Amino acid sequence: MTPYINDFPPETLPISSIETIPEPPLNENYSYNKELQQVLYGKQLLFENLPHLIKEIHQHYENGYITYRKGIIKTKSKTACARCGNKDRSLFASFPCARCSEKECAYCRKCIMMGRISECTPMIGWCGPEPVRGLTENPLEWSGTLSPGQQIASDQVKQAVMENKELLVWAVCGAGKTEVLFEGINAALSSGNRICIATPRTDVVLELGPRLKAVFPGIQVAVLYGGSEDRHLQAPLTIATTHQLLRFYNAFDTVILDEVDAFPYTADESLQYAVRQSRKELSSMIYLTATPSQKWQNESRSGKRDFVTIPARYHRHPLPVPSFKWCGNWEKSLQKDKLPPVVTQWINKKIDNQKQCLLFLPKIDKMEKVLIILRKAYPKIQAVHAEDPDRKDKVQMMRNKEILMLLTTTILERGVTFPNIDVAVLGAEDRIFTESALVQIAGRVGRSSEYPKGEITFFHYGKTENMVKARNQILKMNAEAKKKGLIDY
Repeated sequence: MTPYINDFPPETLPISSIETIPEPPLNENYSYNKELQQVLYGKQLLFENLPHLIKEIHQHYENGYITYRKGIIKTKSKTACARCGNKDRSLFASFPCARCSEKECAYCRKCIMMGRISECTPMIGWCGPEPVRGLTENPLEWSGTLSPGQQIASDQVKQAVMENKELLVWAVCGAGKTEVLFEGINAALSSGNRICIATPRTDVVLELGPRLKAVFPGIQVAVLYGGSEDRHLQAPLTIATTHQLLRFYNAFDTVILDEVDAFPYTADESLQYAVRQSRKELSSMIYLTATPSQKWQNESRSGKRDFVTIPARYHRHPLPVPSFKWCGNWEKSLQKDKLPPVVTQWINKKIDNQKQCLLFLPKIDKMEKVLIILRKAYPKIQAVHAEDPDRKDKVQMMRNKEILMLLTTTILERGVTFPNIDVAVLGAEDRIFTESALVQIAGRVGRSSEYPKGEITFFHYGKTENMVKARNQILKMNAEAKKKGLIDY
């Protein structure tokens, strides 16, 4: 129920004006609302997020079951949002507020999509007893087996979870990261702990949900993304986008962050803040990535960060290594409605041999130009980008082998698997193709045990440091895998 101005006594001050918010002691004789406990435990919500009357909520506060925290923290020198951590002055605005005595009430624009948080907005949390959760001993039901590389990583994940430590799992594309988590999650659930698997992208959440539900069939799993119906579910295992963690506070015993290097997480400090806030003070943190940042690579190699590598895929074949091919001034060629001859030859060869392929381009307008040129000879070729409303249908057409070639921006650099494809990048020198992006793009090739080989080609108008670093990272992983006996070839 949305609060109205008449619900508040006339002497009410904006919560941000109260220096110290009192914390009443817990009244153990108070008959608290268990539904409110379920909704609030481990969360930080606004009045309008709760289907309860303000009077009832405040009674719980007076009896020590609920906390009020300032939504906006103001000092003489700065303003900060307690929910998303925003301190950027340009991302605050103000409005004439009828609910408080201030003429103008400041609010945070950064996390407005989660509901407006302003100077007079308390964030509401639960500080009473935890909801009772029945223990399920060994809830994991999975008959698969791990490769030797996966097993080493799985053991370390389990140890980090049980010892409340941080661990980076640096696993090559296609190594089977999800299966590596099963034993750690199983151990945490068996101990009655709450686990969250967070990832920046909704499509990964939607893919992980059914997989985790299948291997933990006796455990309630909440799947959270924009518009999800599970948002009030008090589940032992939560799978969420990093945006959804803005609603959580001191909630999880273990947070597993998948694709730690992916956009928008890397570019948005509020999402990193949300992940930190969602953890309990004593908790474990597992990071998963195929492409850690240079800083994290250096910290791992120098012993400053605990990490484990999975340098090989489960099928024991090496990662395909990119080849560099100079193609001249390809943008100038496009202006003349042509492609560089070396690129045309590559495309013709693939299509003549009925070999599916992906061609990555740095910009949408360049991709659409290439599409026009290629469709003269091959009318069935398709192209996709982030804003394409038919993106999912086109990717499905590729999966169904209805089309041989798909042009794409970096939107398909991760999260998609086609069993038997070759891949090329046109304009690999463009700055959008970072080391991380190029390693991920190369990782689309050779993922299937039936087709463990394939070509990855970087067409360029000048070699870049990112191209060289990406190739070197792949070569290093292959060398490590060979040294550890994890590949046969």
